[in-house]
Amino acid sequence: MAAAISPVSALLISVAFLLAGNGLQGTLLPIRANIEHFIPLELGLLGSAYFVGFTLGCIQGASVVRRAGHIRAFLAMTSLASIVPLLHAMEINPVMWWVLRAFTGFCFAVLYIVIESWLNAKSDNTTRGMVFSVYTIVNLTVITAGQMMIGLGDPQSFVLFGVASILVSLAALPVAFTISTTPPPAEFVRPRLKRLYAISPVGVAGCFAVGLANGAFWSLGPVFAQNQGLQAADVGLYMSAVVLGGALAQWPLGLLSDRTDRRIVMVVAATIAVVAAVAVLFVPAGDRGLMIATGALFGAGAFPLYPLAVAHANDFAEPSDYVEMSSGLLLTYGIGAAIGPLMASLARHYMQSPSLYVFTAGAHLLLIGYVIWRMTRRHPVAAADRVEYAEAVIAAQTVTSFDPLSVQAESGVPIKDAA
Repeated sequence: MAAAISPVSALLISVAFLLAGNGLQGTLLPIRANIEHFIPLELGLLGSAYFVGFTLGCIQGASVVRRAGHIRAFLAMTSLASIVPLLHAMEINPVMWWVLRAFTGFCFAVLYIVIESWLNAKSDNTTRGMVFSVYTIVNLTVITAGQMMIGLGDPQSFVLFGVASILVSLAALPVAFTISTTPPPAEFVRPRLKRLYAISPVGVAGCFAVGLANGAFWSLGPVFAQNQGLQAADVGLYMSAVVLGGALAQWPLGLLSDRTDRRIVMVVAATIAVVAAVAVLFVPAGDRGLMIATGALFGAGAFPLYPLAVAHANDFAEPSDYVEMSSGLLLTYGIGAAIGPLMASLARHYMQSPSLYVFTAGAHLLLIGYVIWRMTRRHPVAAADRVEYAEAVIAAQTVTSFDPLSVQAESGVPIKDAA
């Protein structure tokens, strides 16, 4: 294990600082915006802006990395991303915050391209699973730690914004002083969305629905918890419980999906998310224990859905198409995640605080109905043709840059048609 991790150890340390800072920002900004009386639409646009910027970063990221190289691109994006929390604290203005949040999304998309192309280049078929498993552990651990840092200070003070900036700034140091060689420049991938839908309608629809629900949750979840009477530290605990619930459920559901029709497992996971969303409606305001329990249950259903959808789509694709499939599904997820917060905020405009979970329940119910309908239209893929769920997890968390001239719907024929 040490031999596999050693070439990327400096990068993983940088990732830890980087994602801790981003995790803190992701919880802090909605809480502060709610304190500042941003209206629901303004809160929704704050969440949508991040995913719009992230998608644009995926489209243009390879150009940035190709021009500057991995290390300089990483340092430049880290430097810019560390400035943004300070600007958030200096100017409390919805429009300004939308622009800054989109800028953060762009920077982090480019950073993910650098990180994950570097990890891929420094591993081979015998070590890639281990490397990305460690990356996943670091990812989940430090995002949770970042969310928990919300309890270190008052969201209305400058301190937490400063801490977020410091963490992102520290991420530059290990990469700046690494002696590891960097990988070749990132290449463009050309996702053909119509062709991808022909290959796997459930995979594409699943990623879009998950984007709607999860984008809304990441953007408005802290506001929901705050409006339910939780203090800032408890909001961080609540968000962390959702992440950990998703992490704990991912592998049991994934292993089950390797042994049966993945669409059944997707329906099970989405049903868990719906049950949790409905349960939230009956939790008394301020009941921290029940809030955390229902949050963990929601994460257990909602968060494994994206890699399950990616795995199902890859079951019908040839290995040479996995990268295109992953990039196209990420684009689909990004579109859904940009729309979801806005739709959920509009729902909240007409309903009370639990409208977030009414929206997520609706998104998952639509997915359940569509998947069940597709199960009547297409036979499950043969067991011998299924990819391993572990491989799909690697694909699902890899940010691939898109060719901006080729993100279009092109006609195509399913590669592995299962009637």
